[in-house]
Amino acid sequence: MNFNLKPVILIIDDSPDVINLISGLLKNNYKVKAANNGEKGIKVAQSDDSIDLILLDIMMPGISGFDVCEQLKADSSTSNIPIIFLTSMTNLDDELRGLKLGAVDYVTKPISPPVLLARIENHLKIKAANDFLKDKSSFLESEVTKRSKELAAIQDVTILAMASLAETRDNETGNHILRTKFYVKELAEYLKTHPRFKDALTDHAINILYKSAPLHDIGKVGIPDSILLKPGRLTPEEFEVMKTHTMLGRDAITQAESHLGMEVDFLKFAKEIAYSHQEKWDGSGYPQGLSGDNIPISARLMALADVYDALISRRVYKIGMTHEQAIQIITEGRGTHFDPDITDAFLEINECFREIAQRFPD
Repeated sequence: MNFNLKPVILIIDDSPDVINLISGLLKNNYKVKAANNGEKGIKVAQSDDSIDLILLDIMMPGISGFDVCEQLKADSSTSNIPIIFLTSMTNLDDELRGLKLGAVDYVTKPISPPVLLARIENHLKIKAANDFLKDKSSFLESEVTKRSKELAAIQDVTILAMASLAETRDNETGNHILRTKFYVKELAEYLKTHPRFKDALTDHAINILYKSAPLHDIGKVGIPDSILLKPGRLTPEEFEVMKTHTMLGRDAITQAESHLGMEVDFLKFAKEIAYSHQEKWDGSGYPQGLSGDNIPISARLMALADVYDALISRRVYKIGMTHEQAIQIITEGRGTHFDPDITDAFLEINECFREIAQRFPD
């Protein structure tokens, strides 16, 4: 519906008398436009988005009203304009043909002014209602999109805030959480067509994995400073305490869900990664000693990403290894520490890991 005070009606008829007659009937309540043949009528309708309704003759020189209706209904810019046929053709088949082409009504000549005015008013009301519903639907769709983006942003902020909390306890790791989430994403993208992983690594799952990876060490917030910040290697007893960060991380996320009274879909991978990223393919890891495919895929991906970054990073008790040295150690861990296929994927895309490490240095 246009925003003029008066609805706009286009008359397409080759008879000047008919145009004058109808214009006279409509001029008090409507703005009237006219075309004396089908070609002109189509041009006017397509070039003027203010038109609310078309009164269309059938028998005209050149293209017929049927052809005009068909062309207007095929054009997305004019397809929603209601068309009322005005014609002296009274054959039922002609009327049926016009309605099948998309016309909303069929008024025969000679015209009855009260009937024509009533038909026009009714169809304009119907159009106004349809336009309102269409606009409302577009508004609601826009609102849903907006709210979905806001929810995604809240999820991202929540994860980053929790991950950053853990990072502040051990700031020596610098951009570790940034690097590892990109490592995980690169591995997952490479493996998403692999027969073993294609069902699990959907685009949606990869996106959640990417966002959840920074929470792998969230449990470190519960480790005493004397152990977490120790400037040297841990004793066996201290290492046992450090190992509890996997359980502390999972439990922290689970407790947050408990307060909400529901499991949160986007935190599923976060719990898996936090709890199981220290498991090893041969079952020698912790906290559960899981092996092989019993280790969640998310945790297997995180395990390799985490180890690679630990190897190349400098610590107070060691210097960072070169990229090539890290590759050698991960290769040696194929089938013992790491999933063989994930290891092979890393070897194929190892230059991506090098580029990520250079992009986010400590």
